[in-house]
Order: sequence, then structure tokens, then C-alpha cells
Amino acid sequence: MKLKIAVAGTRGIPNHYGGFEQITAYLAPGLVEKGHSVTVYNSHNHPYQGDTWRGVEIVHCYDPEHVLGTAGQFVYDYNCIQDMRKRNFDVILFMGYTSSSVWGSLFQRNTTIISNMDGLEWKRSKYSKPVQQFLKYAESLAVKYSNYYVADSTVIQSYLKKKYNIGSAFIAYGAEPFVADDCVLMNKFNLKPQDYFLMVARMEPENNIETILEGFTKSVSTKKFLVVGNTSNKFGKYLKAKFNHDERVCFHDAIFNIKTIQHLQHNAYLYFHGHSVGGTNPSLLEAMAGGALIAAHDNPFNRSVLNHNAFYFRSSADVAWLTEVVSRNSAEEMMIANNIRKIRQHYNWNKIIGAYEEFICECYCSMNYEKVLAC
Repeated sequence: MKLKIAVAGTRGIPNHYGGFEQITAYLAPGLVEKGHSVTVYNSHNHPYQGDTWRGVEIVHCYDPEHVLGTAGQFVYDYNCIQDMRKRNFDVILFMGYTSSSVWGSLFQRNTTIISNMDGLEWKRSKYSKPVQQFLKYAESLAVKYSNYYVADSTVIQSYLKKKYNIGSAFIAYGAEPFVADDCVLMNKFNLKPQDYFLMVARMEPENNIETILEGFTKSVSTKKFLVVGNTSNKFGKYLKAKFNHDERVCFHDAIFNIKTIQHLQHNAYLYFHGHSVGGTNPSLLEAMAGGALIAAHDNPFNRSVLNHNAFYFRSSADVAWLTEVVSRNSAEEMMIANNIRKIRQHYNWNKIIGAYEEFICECYCSMNYEKVLAC
């Protein structure tokens, strides 16, 4: 079965932003390779301005986020949805719902609508109480106007069942195991292998960056701490100002080349993953695939992925302790090996793309039983 599929809800591909863009950059070409016609919606000001990318058709829609801020995301999604109404897609896959579900009444009724339900966006501490209430409402609209649902974590899957009594397909993100080479990348960052700690994250409070850096600056470690992420937002500027007194802490702008990120993860002494809201986080899988020794914030999302193959922290005191006592002996190397094995067995891209294709086809067939029989 060859379907006409649209993927929306992201800033676009190739990835220059985050997790949904990352999975779309793998998923969309993967579906094309399986014979489907795939269209991805890109912001008009995305760095890539081509009409196709790796066999995927790219539609650029006006996105006023750079002018209106967050409100611009709603205009962008509205513009994407209006364009979709002209193209007669078999299936539309929405990556997230925050600014698209409010336009649910405009979704085409004869199109199979699948929504990746993201990760409890209303819990994010960066949002005010009114915004958190709106996000709960947007979540309920996504449930109302979608036909089928994807959960990228078993925790999210359980939440959807308990909250809305709906079933969902558990399909996580993917990652590619890092292949070590003779790259001289360390020279570029002025780092020595296993002589630094690392964190890769968007500058948001729920990623526990402040807690991690507070713990590190209280420690007596002589290693450096590299923080990779865009610090141009308010919280990022606050973090740089707060920790600029410690010469061990180094901030670097966001990096979207996965091989570069994994090279940094592979050579770090300990990789800190502070994400506390959301499902299966792509940067965590990349760290696992990169062969990093991981210290993760202690929450159900991270534990469901890492199990016993990581260190965990809840406070700055925990972080300070970890930076001073964690070793790299056989037990730690086994944790790394177990995480790489898990990536190969459960989180490899071929498996993830295959799971999406199977689910998309099943959903389409369920909604179009008579049409499929006629074919």
C-alpha cells in the first residue's frame, strides 16, 4: 500500500531545532524509501529553502513567530492546515499538538489524522498557570480531533489511557550507535577525552540545568563542564550570568550535527541529562548511542529508558557528589555497553520507521476499509 502522507507540527527538516524535527528528518525519508509519497511542512524562514529533501516534498508556509513570538506558532500551523486542505492527503501525522489542535475543526474529515501526543507539555515550569491550563485544553482538543495517537513513552501511553481512556501506539525515538574514529574534534573545543562533563539541552527550567551547574560549581572537581545549547533566550542569559564566575563552566551554542554531539558524548567523563518533563527524549537516546556514561534526573521518563544503567540525581548535592565520586571502571563500562545494546535492539531507526509505517497503514485501513477492499 502506497500512501500520500503529510507530516506537520515541526519547524521543518533538516533539523535545526529539536526532537520532533529530528525524528521527522529520519522518518520522512524512511517512508519515501518504502514507497510512500511524503510531504513535510517547513517554516518559511527555515535555513533550508529547497522544495525537496532526500525525496521528501517540502512545503514552506509563512511563520510569523520571529515577529509575534509564541503566537506566531498558531498562525504558522493555521497556514499549514489550510494548505493541507488543498492537497487531499491520505494521512496527516501531527508531531505534537500545542498550536495545531485549536484548528481541529478545520481538519479534513476524510483524512486519517494521527497525532504524536508529545510529553505532558502543561507540566513545563516555564509556562505560567494560565498557559498550563491552555495546554491541557489543547491536549484535550488533540484527543478530540485526532483519529489515532502515538505515545513516545510508556509513561505517556499510560497517562492517555487513564486520562482519556484512549489507546495509543508506543513508538519511541531512534538513534544510531556512534562509530569512534580518529576525529580531532577535541581540539576544536579545547577538551581532552574524559576530562570534562557534558550536558546538551534547550535552556529551559524543567531541564534542571541550574540544579546541575549549582552542584558542579560546589564540587572540587578539576574537570571542565561543557553546556551545549542556545543561550539567547531569557533563561539562557540568566544561566550564563549566574555561572560565569566559574572558569570550569563553558557554554557553547546549539549543535545539530549528531556525529559532533555523539563525539562529545562519547569522550565525556559523565553526561548529565536533566530533562524531567516529556517522553523518550532524543538527546538521551543519542547519549546512550554515543557510548556516554549517564547521570540522569530521577523521574519515571528517564528510568523507563535507562533502568539500572545510569546514575540518578534529584538535587544539586547529588550532582556535586556524582562529579567527585563516579569512576570509570568495569561496572560503569558495562552500563555503557548495556545502553548501546538497548539502542541496537529497541531504538534503532529502521525499527522506529517500520513501526510508524505499520501503524500509519493500519490506521488508514481501519478508516478506509471499503476503499481498501475496492483496491
